[in-house]
Amino acid sequence: MMRKSSYRPWLNASTCATSRAVDDAVPDVMVLDLKMPGIDGMEVLRRVKKAYPSVQVIILTGHGDARQEREARNIGAFDYLRKPVEIDYLVERIRAAAGLVERSLNAAACAEEGAFGAAQEALGSQPAKCC
Repeated sequence: MMRKSSYRPWLNASTCATSRAVDDAVPDVMVLDLKMPGIDGMEVLRRVKKAYPSVQVIILTGHGDARQEREARNIGAFDYLRKPVEIDYLVERIRAAAGLVERSLNAAACAEEGAFGAAQEALGSQPAKCC
């Protein structure tokens, strides 16, 4: 399903491989589990948001609780989903996260051009043109 869209998904089962992949090609959106071999997913979230604050991270877990959800959102997770999740809903959340990234990039471009009103508009729900 994702391959038919403009998304380029990649999968890493290990924490080390994920860290290297993010350093090599920073994604716009990351779907992250809390339980992974070698490191806690919450620690990966902290590291990603510290190094790459614009990356939108969706936590998808079967092991989390309300306390972990609050912690993830405080760290900067875009969303926190509990397994099982309908694939269509997951895709919807990925698209929403990607849309936020696009609006942020548009706002930054507008602000660089001095179009501050258009930059604020770009951060709303609809893309804005600054030129």
